[in-house]
Amino acid sequence: MELAREIDGSRQPRTKRVPKAARNWWTVHQWVGLKLSLFMTFVLLTGTLAVVSAEIDWLLQPSLRVSPSTVEGPVAWAEIARNAARYPGVARATAIDAPTASAFAARVTIEHADGSLGFLHAHPATGAIQGEGPWVDAARVLRNMHRHLNLPTSIGVPIVSSLAFLLLVSLVSSFVVYKKWWRGFAKPLRRRDARTWWGDFHRLAGVWSLWFVALIALTSVWYFVESLGGDAPPAPQADIAAPFTPGPVRADLARSFDAALAAYPGLRVERVVLPGPDNPLLQLHGDFEALLVRPRANAVWVDTRTAQVLLKSDGRDLNLHQRISEMADPLHFGDFGGYWTKAVWFLFGLALTGLSVSGAAIYSLRIARDRERVLRLSRALSGMWQGMAHWRWLSVLLLAIGAVMLVELFRQ
Repeated sequence: MELAREIDGSRQPRTKRVPKAARNWWTVHQWVGLKLSLFMTFVLLTGTLAVVSAEIDWLLQPSLRVSPSTVEGPVAWAEIARNAARYPGVARATAIDAPTASAFAARVTIEHADGSLGFLHAHPATGAIQGEGPWVDAARVLRNMHRHLNLPTSIGVPIVSSLAFLLLVSLVSSFVVYKKWWRGFAKPLRRRDARTWWGDFHRLAGVWSLWFVALIALTSVWYFVESLGGDAPPAPQADIAAPFTPGPVRADLARSFDAALAAYPGLRVERVVLPGPDNPLLQLHGDFEALLVRPRANAVWVDTRTAQVLLKSDGRDLNLHQRISEMADPLHFGDFGGYWTKAVWFLFGLALTGLSVSGAAIYSLRIARDRERVLRLSRALSGMWQGMAHWRWLSVLLLAIGAVMLVELFRQ
């Protein structure tokens, strides 16, 4: 069959005519995998790297590293906040993020006197400031490029997340195109020629990544829905208990932290939002007993003027709409289980990126083989470029926009 020869990479004798429905499914599968393959590969690769973006920053920024043997006891939140506020050039410390892992420093978000933003890196146990990091780091670059191409989120998020529909079509059509797909989990990669190897790789990576493709596609559909106004109601927020005049806050942070932790035993704090000149409230966000929610779902709010706890929120109390919204990020990036899940998401992200590349390679190698007996890389790339037709210019335009906006991000 012609279809069998296309999938198998071999030139088997024609035995019977391929049903029209099967040919149509193959055409659909090839179309969604090829026309925007350049843009799809870029989005998948940046998303895969974004999973380990904190580790990339750890490698690039020495002040973000600590020796695990020097970290004992809980995070010194109050000391970190106090030292950050006194650091030269800092006008205000706005938030503190807990260390990503045992070898990481805590990260403090700061504002400089000129209004620019940055980070300080603090030893989690002593609170000592180890150095300063840029606002535009690897994590910001990768996540911005992956999520919205550095465009305004109302524009960029719908553009990027619309790729989810291509992923879903590719997923559904693969079950029809690849007959008896369940037999492919242990099939070896044949090395008869380049096209056979790429075809075998595409099928092998595909069957092992079925669950991951579905997960990424569905969470991306949710981001698309949110970007068009379907976002969940916000979490509850505390009101200032008494009349407040904006200005410097005389806050006893240590007492406020103690009150918050005493009121919410078992809360594993991941992020602290510090009081400021227009708001005396301290917020602690973290993990509690609810599964697959962002830290903001479990929060405690304290008035730092009196150390009075004003509000506690528990992720288990979210309604269905809020719960779906909170689940999207942990499932999309795989950070809910620490390194155990991040490693899995990173590896399957690479496999998904490889699926995008190999699908285009299969097409281009087929075109090259049909044109000449000896396959050349230049001919294969030319076939892929031509196969994208006018859609290639849309991919080029989107990538160019992302690059230009990235330059603007660094200029901020």
